Amino acid sequence: MKYKTALIPVFLMFFAVTSVLTAADINVSIRYRDMKIYYLDSDPIWIEITLTNRGPDPYRFKLADERAFSLDFDVRTTTNRPVEISDLLMRKRSQSQSVYFREVLVEAGESFSFYENLRDYNFIANSGAYIVQARIYPELYKPEYYSSLAVMQQSALLSNRLSLNIRFPPIPGPDGVVAALDVQTNAVLVREKIPPDEVVSYLLTARQKEQWEKFFLYMDLESMLNRDSYRKRQWAAESEEGRQMMIDRYRTELQSAVIDGDISTIPLDFTIERTVYNADEGTVSVLEYFKAGNYTEKKRYTYYLKREDGIWNIVDYTVINLGTE
Repeated sequence: MKYKTALIPVFLMFFAVTSVLTAADINVSIRYRDMKIYYLDSDPIWIEITLTNRGPDPYRFKLADERAFSLDFDVRTTTNRPVEISDLLMRKRSQSQSVYFREVLVEAGESFSFYENLRDYNFIANSGAYIVQARIYPELYKPEYYSSLAVMQQSALLSNRLSLNIRFPPIPGPDGVVAALDVQTNAVLVREKIPPDEVVSYLLTARQKEQWEKFFLYMDLESMLNRDSYRKRQWAAESEEGRQMMIDRYRTELQSAVIDGDISTIPLDFTIERTVYNADEGTVSVLEYFKAGNYTEKKRYTYYLKREDGIWNIVDYTVINLGTE
């Protein structure tokens, strides 16, 4: 027993040195998955975390099924005051449990990415400007292996820093509808009386630039949601409040590509083939191209639109796969 006990510290020391030497060639970068305006509410702040192996050899690290044991975020105000961690993160790390993980191998020159919601890690209680940085723990979040929490954090892989601006929730207008804002200019987005082909082009261009507010501007979410028979029956049974919650949830799921992933996938390029419309209804056929590994996928989308009060809105769509190029 004494012999085994004596070997454990030596093994841990050797592993720590190996990890540090390998980690020198690992770049951790973070970016917002969606370019949008963030408010003091429960809307997720999705961040893409990417590990890139810039070294000559493969890199291995442990990724916990429960991501709270693989990373956290250091969020600070512009005056360098740290933001508290969320109650959810605290509960996950404080309870006694087994931590399940998989070992991820990143070959030389390759990258590995995943997404996390910043609000699951930090509680942002005030509006204002913040700086966000991610910490990755290649050997998992295990404070008991280190002399202090600070020492463990020093051994983590650090990412670049992002600026985050949190605003007060917008005040609804006279009709009860909150005005959509342009992320870049902060101007109120106004729907214009443009023809169906321009509406579709506006939507696709907004998706290419990851401008979600513009992407949804000419989309009739109620009609899109009711395309599914199950959701349509659920809609009919809901109250007004319940229907609004369904629309909000549908919008979030579209952004996360949980449902209707075809319409929320970013096209490399697109060409409008044909536009047909009368006074109230129209269709727009579009060839769209998508990156698929070393190939380019080609698909034909048909968007269905309806006009209400002079404004064309997308209410449905279909997709036909045309192979790869």
